[in-house]
Amino acid sequence: MKGAKHSGKRSKFRPHALFVGRGVAGAAYLVAFAGLILVALVFFLEIVGREPVRQEEAPVAAVPPEQEEGTQVELPEAYFQPGTEDAAGEDEEESPGLIRGEIAPGDTAGALLQQWLSPVAISAVVEAAKNVWPLSRIRAGRPYAVMLDQGDLTRFEYEADDNNRLVIEREIDGSAIRWKASLEKIAYDIRLMRVEGNIESSLFESMLLLGESPALAVRLADIFAWEINFIRDLQPGDSFRLLVEKRYRDGEFKDYGAIPVAEFVNKNKKFEAFRFKDSFGNNAFFTAVGESLKRAFLKAPLAFTRISSRFSSARLHPILDIVRAHPAVDYAAPTGTPVKAIGSGVVTFRGFGRGAGNYIVLKHAGGYESMYMHLSGFARSLKQGGRVRQGEVIGFVGSTGYATGPHLDFRMKKDGRFLNPEKVLSPRDEAVPKAKLAAFATERDRMRALLNGDISLDDYAPAQEQAETAQRQSGTAQ
Repeated sequence: MKGAKHSGKRSKFRPHALFVGRGVAGAAYLVAFAGLILVALVFFLEIVGREPVRQEEAPVAAVPPEQEEGTQVELPEAYFQPGTEDAAGEDEEESPGLIRGEIAPGDTAGALLQQWLSPVAISAVVEAAKNVWPLSRIRAGRPYAVMLDQGDLTRFEYEADDNNRLVIEREIDGSAIRWKASLEKIAYDIRLMRVEGNIESSLFESMLLLGESPALAVRLADIFAWEINFIRDLQPGDSFRLLVEKRYRDGEFKDYGAIPVAEFVNKNKKFEAFRFKDSFGNNAFFTAVGESLKRAFLKAPLAFTRISSRFSSARLHPILDIVRAHPAVDYAAPTGTPVKAIGSGVVTFRGFGRGAGNYIVLKHAGGYESMYMHLSGFARSLKQGGRVRQGEVIGFVGSTGYATGPHLDFRMKKDGRFLNPEKVLSPRDEAVPKAKLAAFATERDRMRALLNGDISLDDYAPAQEQAETAQRQSGTAQ
């Protein structure tokens, strides 16, 4: 070619240069070429290599198939019930008109019921429940159930607590519709179990090692709270035995029921507790001879880690630096630790003192008084002149007034004279009435036999069952 310049060497065609010798452009060509091969391979497998799918292997539709005009397809009844779109997951024994659920956070009765009722009907339902169990008290997480009849709500159930279910039913009287509310006892499968163990470090740890809940440790400690200080008095080698009703629903453990008998060995001394009705018909715990385990005063007004200062007639005050009497026991505890009334009484003072800080004075029967000092605050319900029950939280540990750190300064008086709280001989509550001592002895012996294994636990009748049996027998006798 005229004017063309060359090196004098013959040019050769090299196909691989399209892909290798052209840098970035070559790489692009390589990717495109591989893509064409892949598409061709997929096309070949789809058209040639695929086997026909047999009709009987076709997957079942998860939703009802569309129907052509003139055909009929039978569908499960669950497709027509609210809230049962996934029919396979439903309990076959459930009524088709039954809807179960849990109250959602922020839900009210009105917001829940408006799915099935008009505002007028909701108002009537709320009014019917007002004097039985107000629907304003429903809370998130509690189970409910709704029964529908052709889309109309006929029954609403709500588990008010672990023992009671609120039931609201529709009643039709001619053309009038009324709503009736009632509380029903929730049925449990009650199984009596024997629990026994030894103390190594604490009662809580021992219960956990047995596979039991700390709640059972609290229950046991409450029974013997007037006999044993479970913070200070326990030591390795102590032991316990008890029978407890375990409550089940649908085979699942829910909580603990009654404890008909318990035994605790502390420092080689055995304490026994037998559940029996007191003179007011309330369940209480008694010793083997029928004396009440409950005393007028608790062993201590709080769960504490140590006594930082004991009752003394002459102590060097840590702040004033003078020697003077300390007619109190100081319990060291973190700020905010709840302080309980050691006995039932009247609040004669609730306020502030320069040395005592925030403090409370309670007046008890028999000329006794108890004082609680250096509190960080008072219970909201505590009012001067008001009454408190034994064990009720009245305040919280603090360091107000003359205090070097958070603690409770606890004092007691009788007829105006200070007592050493650690040495107060607290009188017992009312014993088993004499007229019931024979019945108590029979029940005590039966409980001991069950605890010792002399009688099978299968022969135990739960307390509720016993009461119902006694009521039926009483009605028959009349």
